[in-house]
Order: sequence, then structure tokens, then C-alpha cells
Amino acid sequence: MHSMSLFAYLRPLPAGPSALAALLLTTVFTATASPNQWPHWRGPHANGSTAVGEYPVKWDADHVRWKVKLPGKGSSSPIVWADRIYLTTPAEGQDAVMAFDFSGQTLWQTKLGPESPPKHRTLGSSSNASPVTDGEALYVYFKSGTLASLALDGKVRWQMNLVERFGRDQLFWDQGTSPVLTERHVVMARMHGGESWLAAFDKATGELSWQQPRNYKTPTENDNAYSTPVVFRHGNQEALLVWGAEHLTAHQAIDGKLIWSCGGFNPAGTEYWPAIASPVIAGDLVIVPVGRDDRPRQSRIHAVRLGGSGDVSETHRAWKREDLGVFVSSPAEFEGRVYLLRHRGEVVCLDPKTGQSLWENAFPRASSPYYSSPTIANGILYAAREDGVVFAARVGDQFEFLSENPMGERIVASPVPVQGHLLLRGDEHLFCVTAP
Repeated sequence: MHSMSLFAYLRPLPAGPSALAALLLTTVFTATASPNQWPHWRGPHANGSTAVGEYPVKWDADHVRWKVKLPGKGSSSPIVWADRIYLTTPAEGQDAVMAFDFSGQTLWQTKLGPESPPKHRTLGSSSNASPVTDGEALYVYFKSGTLASLALDGKVRWQMNLVERFGRDQLFWDQGTSPVLTERHVVMARMHGGESWLAAFDKATGELSWQQPRNYKTPTENDNAYSTPVVFRHGNQEALLVWGAEHLTAHQAIDGKLIWSCGGFNPAGTEYWPAIASPVIAGDLVIVPVGRDDRPRQSRIHAVRLGGSGDVSETHRAWKREDLGVFVSSPAEFEGRVYLLRHRGEVVCLDPKTGQSLWENAFPRASSPYYSSPTIANGILYAAREDGVVFAARVGDQFEFLSENPMGERIVASPVPVQGHLLLRGDEHLFCVTAP
């Protein structure tokens, strides 16, 4: 999922900003991240896609480039930097981080302390959040509360426990938010039934740099969030975009100060709408998944225009759809289009400027739903169903179904396409698939 996102569940505005301003309001990840890296759960641009490389369209799970037996079941997705693959996993009752090369060889394993068992034993794990890197160090978070920084050779630079420091999270299910990096900080969000906050820790030392309260009164469970913040630029400053508790908020990266907030996503006050899927930026718009697609008529998609200050709930809402949405799978953006993978395998291609569907199609239906988020590799959309079947379709102007590929084990982590390789993390193995 969000990492899965939840390992447990389960009127047009006037013309937008100038072209220059639109360029400034773009997603950023790190200044050094290239298309040949996958440094974060949603890739180098936090949009779930890459335009670089040639990727497989059909394969046999018994004849992949390689597969590696993992020491425990995790739900996090791998990341890639400089021909190295990094992954969080339980190992012999401990939270652990592993590194592999692209031959599948294990380079190192570092254990960080006792794991915390998940509430949802089927979908969840102790390793839900995906790692993140800036190419200089790794940053990882676990359900136990352990937040740590490791050198790229596996040596621990620093570690702390956020549960010991701030108390246990009061989520209905298992934590799924991944850490993100700004120029100076590693940032974590905690949005739950208790005191909610956004906090930044110095990347070099782990010292708390700032903590910003983020509390909103909501219907039951709607204050629970499993989404991951998005790093972007607000004018000439680095900023953080956070979705949860029925509010989309933007914060200054340097000190967490609130720049703007947008509410009004649930006017009917429907209960049990946790924020699971993360938003995605498309041009000068934020595409926000609201509600839940596993229940009839309870999923929505909203678009909010970037920019502004203060309460922008009325001034910056671009459009909304109340006839479709997602549940756990975060939207992907590729070449100016936004793609939704719905809970039962429907795929919707949206024009982010208008919210209109450019086309709708679907993967073959089964009893299993989708908890993994879709990724797009140079025009090929990969979607992993919970039962371990990974689908491929060519997308763009239309939907072209390419293949279904049973992997033989449950998959809730998101596929990772990088440097011509497709990495798939299942309950038991890490697979690497390449084109013939």
C-alpha cells in the first residue's frame, strides 16, 4: 500500500497563475534526485511515475531476473539509489533495514530494536513505512516508533523512538505514513485520535528542529491518517503538503508554520473516512482523494489550486467529483494526466485541469482488492492486486491491457520501476523483473 498507506483496512475557478508561477508551484523531492533513482515511496518526483527506461510487459514469476527470500513480512516498498536497493523488514523479531545490489546479493542488514506486531496480521506489518534517502543517508520509520538514520553502508548515524517520546499513536489500525526529506530535515506526520502534529528532525543529528500542532475536530475515525506528506515549492520557498483530518494544509519547511489550509471535504459529516491515499500534485493543482471506494457512493476526488494564504477553502477549490474515487491506492501522475486505481481494479484517467475522465477501463476482476498504489514506468501502468497478481497496461491516450502476472504471494507494497527493473515486494520475497 503506502508504503501502502493503510496496512490495516481496512465550480471552476478563474484562470490560474502565470506560467512562471506554475513552474514555481511544482513538486520537488531532492535537488540531486535523478530519474534513474527511486529515493522515495512515490519516486523521484513524488508522483508515482518515471519517464526513463524500458520495462517488462509480461513475465513468469518462476523465471524473473532474481528473487530473494526476505526474513519477515513487511508492507513497505523498496527504494533505489546509485544501484543499491534499500528495504525495511522485520528480521528475527527486530526492526531491520537491508541493502541489495541489482544482482539480488544482500549487501548488509542492520537491526534497530524489537519490532511491534501489527494489529492487522493479514495486511499489516511492523515495517509499513517506506525508507527515504537523499543519496547521503537513509531514513526509516517503524511501527515500534523507531526513527533512524543510517549511512549507505548500514551504519547507524542516530536513532530515537517517537512512541517513547510522544506516546503511542491512537490509530484504528497500523501506522503507514512514511518519512519525507526537505533540504534540512527528515519530517514525520502523526495524525490520529490524540494530539496530532508535523515534526522535523535535523538530518545530521536527529535533534527536533520544530513541531507543529495539527488538530481538527472530525467525525469518528476521520482524524486518523495514513497518508504521506508531499514536498513542493510555494513560490520561492520549500514547503510541505499534508492531507488528513479532512484538511489539506501547506507548511513552511523551515519551521512548520502554516501557510494555508483547505477544508470542506466532507460537508455531510460522514464517519469512518480516514485519509489513506496520499494526494498528488499535477501542475498547479493538488488532486486529493477523499472518502473510501470500498463502500458504495462514499468516494470523492477534489482538486485544490496551489498558492494563497490563510483559509483557501472557498477561493482555491478547482473542481470535485462525487462519482468516483479511491480507497487505499494513491493516485499517480504522468505526462499531465492523473491515474486512479480503484479498490476493485477500475482504472480512471483524469484531466487534472477539469476533472473530466479522459477514459475509464478495468483490470480483470477477482475477489481480492488493491492495497498497493499504481506506478507508471515510461507509459506502462503496473498494479498489484492483494492476491499477488501484478497487471500491466499501456496508458496515455487510451488503455491497452498487456498482461496479468501471478507472483504466488500476497502483495500490498507498491511496484518500483527504476533503471529498467521492476521491483516487487511480496509477503515472502523481493522480486526483480526486467524486459527480455
